[in-house]
Amino acid sequence: MSSSPRSWRRAGEALGAWRARQWMVVGAGALATAVLVGVPTAVVPNPVFGRSVPVQWWNYPALVVTALLAGIVLSTYVQQPSEAAPADREGSRLGAVGGVLSFFAVGCPVCNKLVLVLLGASGAMSYWAPLQPLLAVLSVGLLAEAALRRLSLQKQCPLPAAA
Repeated sequence: MSSSPRSWRRAGEALGAWRARQWMVVGAGALATAVLVGVPTAVVPNPVFGRSVPVQWWNYPALVVTALLAGIVLSTYVQQPSEAAPADREGSRLGAVGGVLSFFAVGCPVCNKLVLVLLGASGAMSYWAPLQPLLAVLSVGLLAEAALRRLSLQKQCPLPAAA
């Protein structure tokens, strides 16, 4: 669905038709995502959580892009008075999976208890850490696909304004 130029055009039209309320939700959703992912992974420095391995340079852009896309996906649930929310459960699932993957992508490789149990500390650094940038790309891709699907449905299936 997202590979067609038509769906890209519809998504762009949907973004262009958004009002201030939807853009405020994008900002609030992006901020909330940045906090919910960045604070526990200690990409955002804080006194509660720490990291055994320093933050990598790519963690910052991955967190920013993830937060923005998550804000856009969240904002597709905000209805304008003249339209219904798009019913795309698959797009919703893609966004949720993308958000969870971003947490694992930017997190400290040896702070993840599951990875430590399965691979040990040296395995986490040798095998898990090199996979994290790929997880970040996959996460961003899933969030982008979710946003594109939900945005293109906003323009594809609008309801007429109430009389």
